[in-house]
Order: sequence, then C-alpha cells, then structure tokens
Amino acid sequence: MTALKKAIGIPIHIHCHATTGQSEMVYLKGIEAGASIIDTALSPLSMGTSQPATESLVAALRGTPYDTGLDLDLLIDIAKHFKGVRKELAEHESGLAGVDTKILQAQIPGGMLSNLASQLRNQNASDRYDEVLDEAVLVRKDMGYPPLVTPSSQVIGTQAVINVLQGERYKVLTENTKNYLLGK
Repeated sequence: MTALKKAIGIPIHIHCHATTGQSEMVYLKGIEAGASIIDTALSPLSMGTSQPATESLVAALRGTPYDTGLDLDLLIDIAKHFKGVRKELAEHESGLAGVDTKILQAQIPGGMLSNLASQLRNQNASDRYDEVLDEAVLVRKDMGYPPLVTPSSQVIGTQAVINVLQGERYKVLTENTKNYLLGK
C-alpha cells in the first residue's frame, strides 16, 4: 500500500467487516502501510457483519504515531446512547453478531451475509444458512469468480438462496443473474 499511495498521491481508505475476526489486524497493517482512513462503528453497532469498534481502535492507537486524537471518554458516552438505539431496532438484526470463521473460506462480505440472512428469514429458512454459504461459493465459481462487492455479491447471494430453496441448481435464474451472464 505504501507504493500505491506514493504512486497515486491520494489518501487510501480501508473498509473491512469484522466477520472473520481479522479486521483489526488488517486495519493496523493498513495504517502502518500508510492508510489515511479506516471505517469503524461505535461499539454497540460494531463487529459481526459491521466494522470493528471505534473505541477499541482509538484505545489501541493511543500513544502511537497513529494516535487519532479522538476523545475515548466522549466516544464511550456516545456509545451508551447507541446501545439503546440498537435495542429499539433489534427486530432488524441479521442474527450474525459474532465471528464466523467459515467466511475465511467462503469469502463472503458482511453486507452480503446480512442480505442472505434476511432473505432466509423471510422464507422461514434461516436453518439453511450454511447450505447457502456453500452454494454461494459454487455460484461464484460458476460465474467466473467476480469480485464480491455490490452489486455482484448480491447477484451471487440471491442466486445461491434460490438454488438452495428450490432444491435444484439454476432451476430459476434471477434477472440480475441473467444480465450478469449476458455481460450487461
């Protein structure tokens, strides 16, 4: 990243989800290599398919050359407010709060995981989550390994859900899958 930053001359921004349990390490190495911006979330809204906790990273970087200068006490006070907000919105939770090491193999981003969980919950099929993760790996391979960012991650995830719920691979293709395969 140091060479990239020198070559392009603009700030480098890193965005990670905490699903695999490695995001803080990625951020630290990115910061050491010259990243200018990292995405975090206040602790009540962090981890799982979200970003690492702001307060934890501020504390970890305090007193280092990368000290953010942010007021940890103030961040903790603000986080107290969002604990209540999160409780009020609990019905919208994905149910994917912790580390899922299976994602190290499946390589599915946090936003896609939340979407998959929501789709399965809406179909009363949350118990099929692991099947859908396995199917998403196969769908991605079948589609030529596109990068797993929106919108391609959503196309792959939705097709994987349909394949699993239909009980037959590609019996039904979404319009987005058809369009992707047609190169649109």
